Amino acid sequence: MLNFIVWNVSPEIFSFPDWLPLLGGRGVRWYGALFAASFVVGYYIMQKIFEREKIGIKVLDQLSTYMIVATVVGARLGHCLFYEPAYYLANPIEILKVWEGGLASHGAAIGIIIALYFFSRKQQKTIIWTLDRVVIVVALAGFFIRTGNLMNSEIFGHITTLPWGFEFVRASDPVLRTDPRHPTQLYEGIFYLATFFFLYRSYFKKNMGQKQPGYIFGIFLIAIFGSRLFIEFLKEPQVGFEADMTLNMGQWLSIPFIIGGIVIWYKGWKKHAV
Repeated sequence: MLNFIVWNVSPEIFSFPDWLPLLGGRGVRWYGALFAASFVVGYYIMQKIFEREKIGIKVLDQLSTYMIVATVVGARLGHCLFYEPAYYLANPIEILKVWEGGLASHGAAIGIIIALYFFSRKQQKTIIWTLDRVVIVVALAGFFIRTGNLMNSEIFGHITTLPWGFEFVRASDPVLRTDPRHPTQLYEGIFYLATFFFLYRSYFKKNMGQKQPGYIFGIFLIAIFGSRLFIEFLKEPQVGFEADMTLNMGQWLSIPFIIGGIVIWYKGWKKHAV
């Protein structure tokens, strides 16, 4: 009797027939569909938030544009500069090939914060006001993206004997296909989803967006990057240079976000307590 899960799911939802012009032989991948779904669902949730605060739909459309551009550009540059800088600096045109894969959540986070700073200035809002609302949907987007990683059979963990270990039959490296491994995409995805529900409740039920500015954003940083810090110990290295590191690149990049989250949450709590 097998004591692990054989994961042999195709990364493509469907492929277009070969005879179709331009689209022939191409397919629609789960990762891309889930990535797009994160923006669609996120827009719906942000619409509820903006309606609650009586803010016009045009402002939401502007925010969505900022978010989409910042997420894609930040995630792509983050991967290229944090994980494979030598290759991409020598071949800068390759940075544009987003469809070939390579997105980093830390880069997306930096890109989003920068973009929302400019959005907030334009709308005469504080950056904390904006972040307290946007990170609710960002946490949910993290769940969608990690589910996409699972469908791609990528970013998984070390060998495990636990009954929920996954044998990733379609892993890109044949060496990594032979043993059951920690489904770290699921670990992260479930934690991100739980974080989303907690933040959603904090905003809609407890009104923390008004009561304690910075609370939601601070908790988001602590929860999302704190979970990333610990789950990384179970992951296979994403790039070669991480193999001999005590903490890998993802963990080092997570630490400043965690510290920032603690500081932001504490300042908000201290001000609220007074």
